[in-house]
Amino acid sequence: MYYGQGESVLLQRDVEAVRVPDGALVKLRKDEVVIIYQALGGSYTVLTEDGLMARISANDADALGKEPPAIPNLKEGTDPETVKHNVWQLLKTVYDPEIPVNIVDLGLVYHVRVTPMETGANQVEIVMTLTAPGCGMGPIIQQDVERLVKSLPGVGQVKVEVVFDPPWSRDMMSEAAKLQLGML
Repeated sequence: MYYGQGESVLLQRDVEAVRVPDGALVKLRKDEVVIIYQALGGSYTVLTEDGLMARISANDADALGKEPPAIPNLKEGTDPETVKHNVWQLLKTVYDPEIPVNIVDLGLVYHVRVTPMETGANQVEIVMTLTAPGCGMGPIIQQDVERLVKSLPGVGQVKVEVVFDPPWSRDMMSEAAKLQLGML
């Protein structure tokens, strides 16, 4: 895990990244030097030599010479309670590219419901919010949640709803998050 001053690396291949904070797609080129500013949950927030901040997904960790980390505390099984446990564990690996706290501890996840489907798989519904309605990274965070949850055994469908009522506030953060961000 890095935050702040990080590791300088040479990109090993061209890689598509997401510009922070507006969420626009950018291409970083092989042999470009980047500094890993934040490496949390498998994704990497990097700074280029010209000051661009971008997020590289866990799927492209190899461009940085890295491997995505394994997700801890997952349980075996596909019953709804096991799937719900595993969904919460995965959500703890999703980070805002600018804040070194996962979306669960930030208080962005309001609800997770797992419902068995006739196919034998489960439907997972997640209700979440963002720290600000105009957050350019919101769609990226939502896509991360959908992609990760869809990868779980026993999950057939995923619905992620982003809502702004109730609006997010710092009071929704866990004590650990507040402590980590120096808010206590």
